[in-house]
Amino acid sequence: MTVSFYTLGCKVNQYETQAMEQEMTRRGHTLVPFGEPADACVINTCSVTAEGDRKSRGAVRRARRECPSAVVAVCGCFPQVHADQAAELGADLVMGSADHGVFLDRLEALAAVPPADRAFLLDPGDPMKRRDFERLPAGGLADRTRALLKVEDGCVNFCSYCIIPYARGPVRSLPMDEARAQAVRLAEQGYRELVLTGIELSSWGSDLPGHPLPEQLILEICEAAPSLRVRLGSLEPRTITDSFCQYCAGLDNLCPHFHLSLQSGCDATLRRMNRKYDTARYLESVNLLRRYFPGCAVTTDLITGFPGETEEEFAETLDFLETCRFSAMHIFPYSPRPGTPAAELPDQVPRKEAEERARKASFLAWKMKRDYLERCTDSVLDVLFETGSRGYAQNYVEVRVDEEVPRNSLLPV
Repeated sequence: MTVSFYTLGCKVNQYETQAMEQEMTRRGHTLVPFGEPADACVINTCSVTAEGDRKSRGAVRRARRECPSAVVAVCGCFPQVHADQAAELGADLVMGSADHGVFLDRLEALAAVPPADRAFLLDPGDPMKRRDFERLPAGGLADRTRALLKVEDGCVNFCSYCIIPYARGPVRSLPMDEARAQAVRLAEQGYRELVLTGIELSSWGSDLPGHPLPEQLILEICEAAPSLRVRLGSLEPRTITDSFCQYCAGLDNLCPHFHLSLQSGCDATLRRMNRKYDTARYLESVNLLRRYFPGCAVTTDLITGFPGETEEEFAETLDFLETCRFSAMHIFPYSPRPGTPAAELPDQVPRKEAEERARKASFLAWKMKRDYLERCTDSVLDVLFETGSRGYAQNYVEVRVDEEVPRNSLLPV
């Protein structure tokens, strides 16, 4: 049969989608672009924000509208936390954020039944009871040059604004020997870059015997697959220690690009968010990275208009952003997330004010990005080309050249 996939959200979702694509191809099915006629449409959803919920609902409705006789199957975080809403969208199969093999088995079974005889199946499961890491094949989404390897799932930080711990459950880690073996296989398959990802990558190893540290995993993978550029997903600031930097600084194939979640540059706001660090600890991490990885790119996330955030607190955040000098930022105006403690906090900031603060922060982020790019001029960067003329350097700076270059080439520019 023909199958289309649509993915929303984070790199973990992208990883899980490419794993399902691999498995469906292995089973003899044909992949087609989402929106084209298909026998089955899979929507891997996101629920990190209310906007993610909205886009997830829209994708399911679109699939049902454009492919009325297809099996419409929904998985991911949205049905995990909003099973009742997902059940109302007209899908045939709704599961959660795990058990992807069972999900595909059920999809195939439904596809063998005439549309009029299909029985709706809803089975999101209970994420809080999950204790085992789900093994899925690593690789890349169709037409991608970099591979994804999920090494961790789940989160127990319970930040006050975040629904994801309730959607993904406790921390589960891929053992180091299995991660190493998958990295070697990806290098043998011709990938040039590997992105290590997880719901909370910094928690990798906390559930394994001996509680190995993330830096030990990074060292193992970089040494096992020296032909791969290794890029890290988002890290908690507390992960960055002298030990972490000493482990990683000598790894030639580790990309000098570090994404450290910030969310606010004001300590009072960080406490309301239930973040596990303050601005002093965050700045210590940034300084450590720049000492051990000169010229590295440090990127971050920011939420503006969090409940209780005053103009003075937002001004503190802007000052702290300038102190950190980020090379790029993802900025989101806060929106209440039903089911999270932050949604019940007093002093909710009006949406328009949160958006205005996001615009101000975005302008500052643009200036800092320009400053970083200007510091990169006249340097030679190794660029992995994803199209004929565009690619990304090791510090995740986008580079375009005036000539056609073979896709998946890694060249000095």
